[in-house]
Amino acid sequence: MSKRVRNWSLGIVGLVLGLLWLFPFYLILTNSFKTPKGIFSSVINLPLHGTLANYTQAFQALDFIRSLFHSLLITVVSVALICIASAMAAYAIQRNHSKVSNVILMLFVAAMLIPFQSVMIPLTTIFGKAQMLNIPGLVLMYLGFGTSLSIFLYQGAVAGIPEALDEAATLEGAGFGRIFFTIILPMLNPMTVTVAILNIVWIWNDYLLPSLVLPQNSYTIPLQTFFFFGQFTKQWNLALAGLMFGILPVIVFYFFAQRWIIKGVTAGSVK
Repeated sequence: MSKRVRNWSLGIVGLVLGLLWLFPFYLILTNSFKTPKGIFSSVINLPLHGTLANYTQAFQALDFIRSLFHSLLITVVSVALICIASAMAAYAIQRNHSKVSNVILMLFVAAMLIPFQSVMIPLTTIFGKAQMLNIPGLVLMYLGFGTSLSIFLYQGAVAGIPEALDEAATLEGAGFGRIFFTIILPMLNPMTVTVAILNIVWIWNDYLLPSLVLPQNSYTIPLQTFFFFGQFTKQWNLALAGLMFGILPVIVFYFFAQRWIIKGVTAGSVK
């Protein structure tokens, strides 16, 4: 098989797989503009008489602005804390050449193997007694669950930074904080992007932990979408419009950040 034929074959296979992957999204998008009668008459066809009334009702019933604010607040604060805390911990572990540091790193790695379901009930019980079943408590939980993998990734990246840079900065009178924030952290930008992407995807789409922690007035988009979809299951036009509101922020985020996402994932894989 020639190279040209092989490339064409791979292109056709990729196109078919892409269309199959996009087909559910096509169904959600097209049917979200239809009336109930239009959906039951034909699910696959394009809407003949499209309407935006579905989105207006879904926007109000979903309380989209509030739930979007909660999702953004929780995700941004959690990811920022995870990145800073994990980078500092990884730097301290990597630069402290002792058996204790190796043990601490192994403990963080082992913590990744603990399933959330095994600590779910004790965790919520403890936080409930401390009256922390709210957004700050959820951020603290994400910080605890997200640092293990993040420290492991950062540790490998820090290992690739020569210690001579630290020594030269120390001779110039720089302390730990200045060395880390002005020299080490900027050099960890590719890994920071990778860690941020992994945690953004996890935290933004998480349903189980917020459902156990957050009160109703602090629901995130996945929680609001779940209860909204359950309420309007028989009204598919409204339910699908609500799902589009849940999907839309992720799509917008990807289009604006795709350059950094691809660059960060590629750099992270090399590390």
